Amino acid sequence: MNAYELIRPLLFALDAESAHRLTLYGLDVAWRSNLAHLVAKPPAELPTTAFGLRFPNPVGLAAGLDKNADHLDALGALGFGFIEVGTTTPRPQPGNDRPRMFRLPNHEAVINRLGFNNDGVDALVRNVQKSGYRGVLGINIGKNKDTPNEKAVDDYLFCLERVHALASYVTVNISSPNTQGLRDLQEEDTLRRFVEALREAQERLGSQSGARKPMLLKIAPDLGEAELDGIAEVLLAARVDGVVCTNTTIDHAAVVSDPHGHETGGLSGKPLFARSTAVLRGMRQRVGDKLDIIGVGGILDGSDAADKMAAGASVVQLYSGLVYRGPALVAECVEEIRRQQGVAHGG
Repeated sequence: MNAYELIRPLLFALDAESAHRLTLYGLDVAWRSNLAHLVAKPPAELPTTAFGLRFPNPVGLAAGLDKNADHLDALGALGFGFIEVGTTTPRPQPGNDRPRMFRLPNHEAVINRLGFNNDGVDALVRNVQKSGYRGVLGINIGKNKDTPNEKAVDDYLFCLERVHALASYVTVNISSPNTQGLRDLQEEDTLRRFVEALREAQERLGSQSGARKPMLLKIAPDLGEAELDGIAEVLLAARVDGVVCTNTTIDHAAVVSDPHGHETGGLSGKPLFARSTAVLRGMRQRVGDKLDIIGVGGILDGSDAADKMAAGASVVQLYSGLVYRGPALVAECVEEIRRQQGVAHGG
């Protein structure tokens, strides 16, 4: 039994959001006390290349766990091949009313309706600047709740300009179900204009700085085949660097029997795995080898991570699986991917 398995019953006695904050506080304390090795043993390297970046291993942290980049150093000590922070917005916003995060232990799932709660992009930038983390860093950007969709691109451009110098890559989040109307930006014609504006800014900033930063688009799992066709067409035409498959789902059919199954918000964890992996596989079929893909959604053990890679992911991300399995999940996923790829340690 690892350290997380010992403390998980205590954390699960708290509401989900309080447990989330306490866990991050505990990780910070362990890191500052040079005890991070007791929390998780980092995996041996499994070098992986995607989006023109080199990752020490293909297992990353998904956006949402560290919205403001407050805990980069502690999270960086857990063995992730990369970390994605955010979603960040131009202005601070409190998000939706609490309670807004729910565990569904019988389904190894989480429902959240946080609503892009964050301290604003300038706070995130300050936190990244003062951290000692030097690994691959993704920064996930969004729009403020009160920004109408017709002006949404301005919010994304605002954030892109501020995070560009610090990010290894930038993820454009248009797929959270917890900001009203956000997913409408995935409609093909709207998306085409939106992506073209961001791509123009991406190239301008890259030229000015002498360092081009990859830009990824994070999509929802609740899209039909025709919608996925349209998104793939836009991504390829605009030469976007990659896609994140997927965000949380609004389909709660798998958890209707749970006491929290009726809660509004995005469902993540085990019930999301099949759908998110199907979207990933379908997107890989559509884009071929022209785009790299991050596979995320429902990874609860090493075989899930390996299945995402087999379905076409270039790298994968964890979030809800960490709630149920703890930091040891990182190394387990790396080792199973290594085993299925037939790569020797140090090879």
